[in-house]
Amino acid sequence: MLVHINPIVRHGVPKTAPEILNRINEISFNSSLMREMRAVAFVTRLIDEGKISGSEMKQMLIHSIRDDEAMAAHSVASKLSPDWEFLCRLKDSGRSVTERWLRANYANVGVRSTVDLEAEFL
Repeated sequence: MLVHINPIVRHGVPKTAPEILNRINEISFNSSLMREMRAVAFVTRLIDEGKISGSEMKQMLIHSIRDDEAMAAHSVASKLSPDWEFLCRLKDSGRSVTERWLRANYANVGVRSTVDLEAEFL
């Protein structure tokens, strides 16, 4: 289960120095995730094509909860904010997104991935 705290997609081009630094931080943070998901997609493809057996490698079921639009509204500085109201809004937002995700995907947990790795990470 992936819970995204940095947006993968951000609309528009950063123009100011703080906006550029914020986007650099997001890209750097997401680069490890992208690399790992590409590796998972590669092994999944090998298993699906019968090039390796499921007993040699385990197929992983990947699920992802994310709200890029909500996360894009916050700068990198917000990660250090101890403001109680801000933290409560984040918790409420996360709970709302998670409840929607569970309604749509709960039946798939443990059965199949709910993320198209090739579309999202390749």
